[in-house]
Order: sequence, then structure tokens, then C-alpha cells
Amino acid sequence: MSGRVYFISGIDTGVGKTVVTGLMARWLRATGRDVITVKMVQTGNTGFSEDLDAHRALAGMDRLPEDDLGLTAPQIFAFPSSPELAARLEGRTVDLEKIAHAVAACAAAHEVVLVEGAGGLAVPLTAETLAVDFAAAQGWPLVLVASGRLGSINHIILSLEAAKARGISVAGVVYNWSPDADPTIDADTPAVTRRAMERLGFPPVLIKVSKQVRPVLTDDIDFAPLFAQGKGL
Repeated sequence: MSGRVYFISGIDTGVGKTVVTGLMARWLRATGRDVITVKMVQTGNTGFSEDLDAHRALAGMDRLPEDDLGLTAPQIFAFPSSPELAARLEGRTVDLEKIAHAVAACAAAHEVVLVEGAGGLAVPLTAETLAVDFAAAQGWPLVLVASGRLGSINHIILSLEAAKARGISVAGVVYNWSPDADPTIDADTPAVTRRAMERLGFPPVLIKVSKQVRPVLTDDIDFAPLFAQGKGL
């Protein structure tokens, strides 16, 4: 098996990548797909990945063998910062080869791999490599998580242009609910985002995610358009 890998990144920290990744996994499982999620680099934790645990809870999944092998959280650092800084504070560097091998091992055993990044696209993984550069080198299509917070349009367009400049395909934008969104901006941003995607030559796929209140989650989100591009599923 050679599973399809998707890179889930965001326009900023705290935009909801973890929730979106878990909900995507939940939808894939509900439609009969064999899916696994990976937290590429976890900072702010020691010995475990809280984001990975959130994926499992949101998707209704038990722990997987790959979790116990460390393949789904291949790099964990204690300080809550960029991966490059968090690693440097421990006298380490982010092992990009280890991440690539871990994701490849997951793809060899599962139909779909959802790789959640850390922070936004331009976050440094090492002194020489940004997250967007690493994703481009791996050939992973991007799912960009955005919201209607003040300033989001700037971050959305810059993120899409960064992907375009590196030849990354964009499967779509997931427009996440945000408690900080201004209603007027929130209503306008999806149309502006679609226009930017079309201008840059990306399919104008935008999926809206309503507020999800755990443990009761809504199952009315259709992520199918994200997987209809390129090789699909």
C-alpha cells in the first residue's frame, strides 16, 4: 500500500489545525477510509503529543500500533515555541529524515495519512528549513486551515502565495469557526479566499467548519471536495 499523504497547516498558531485534522479523520473513517494522523513536530509536551491524543478523541479512534512505535509523533520537544527553537533549547535539531521515514511508514500501512504541522507554513523546523519547504520537498498537497479573525485575509493570501511559489498543490482551505471572528469579516472572508485561490490557479475548494462542542460533535461537514483533487482517494 502507498497511502495518500496530506499536509494540514494553518495561517497562524491557534487557528484550529488539530481540531480540523481530527474532524477530517472522523469523516474519512465514517466514509470507510483507513486513515491515520501524524503530528509532525510537537512542542510544549514531554514524552507524548497532546495534539495526537486530540486527533484520536475527535476521530473516535483508539491508539494505533504506530502510536506506540513513535511513528505518529516522531519529534517532541518541551518548550512551546517554533520547532527550531524548542529543539535548540534541548541541544538538538529537528530530525527531518526521521519525520519523512515515519510518515512513509504510516503511508505504507494506511490509505490516507493526515500530517498536522506546527504553527503556520513559515515556521522554522531547522535553521535552514521552513515547514513549507519540507512539505514541498515531500510532495504533500496542502490543506490550509483559516478563520475569519481580523488579519486573516493577509495570512491566507500570503500562505497561498508561499505554496504557489514552491509548487505545492492545494487541496483546499478549511474555514474554521473562531470565537474571535467579527461577523462582517467572517461573512466576507470565504469569497475573498476563493478569489485568491482562483487567481493563483488553485481549485477554489473551501470547507466551512461550524463550532464543535465536545463530546457532542456534528457530522454534517462534508470534506469530500478536499479529496476530489489530483489523485484523490
